[in-house]
Amino acid sequence: MGKIELLDQLVEEGNGYLQTSTALEHNISKLTLARYVSERGLERVAHGVYMTDEAWPDTYYLLYLRNSRVVFSHESALYLHGLMDREPTMTTVTVPKDYNASHIVKQNVRVIHTKLEWYGIGLSRVNTGFGNEVSVYDRERTICDIIRSKKEIEIQTFQTAMKEYMSSKGKNLGNLISYARAFGIEDIVRTYTEVML
Repeated sequence: MGKIELLDQLVEEGNGYLQTSTALEHNISKLTLARYVSERGLERVAHGVYMTDEAWPDTYYLLYLRNSRVVFSHESALYLHGLMDREPTMTTVTVPKDYNASHIVKQNVRVIHTKLEWYGIGLSRVNTGFGNEVSVYDRERTICDIIRSKKEIEIQTFQTAMKEYMSSKGKNLGNLISYARAFGIEDIVRTYTEVML
């Protein structure tokens, strides 16, 4: 397979997106990549990220590609997991406490900083509505996060998420309680689960 065919394959596998880093991992030079981008008419949508005309603009995926340490959380995670019926007005991500996220805040993204030992709890991956994989907290971590941030979340969003989660077949109450214990909110979470089950 030639370099151009390989790049075509990488674009197809990337749902119309191509990263410079991916091309370099496949031993494709920056010169060959630049020529390919020009000849195929790919649009540069971020530093080192290109998109075809046919690809759907995926804001979650683009944010993730530009900032690999972000984890979609809170309302954004609810939406990605189908626990919220509408897309949130603002994207929310969580990053480790020591991560400089000033460049993300400028993009009108709500950034939650968390302790390093909490950052990896419930870390998961899910496909966006456009089929692109991003990092997101699992449903149990997300429920813990919205309980911890209840005052900052619309009451209807909170109630819908809790009802959807508690009535879902895929819920994992063991993980939910385990995470709640780690965050110091086990009693509150147990109260919610006892009332709603």
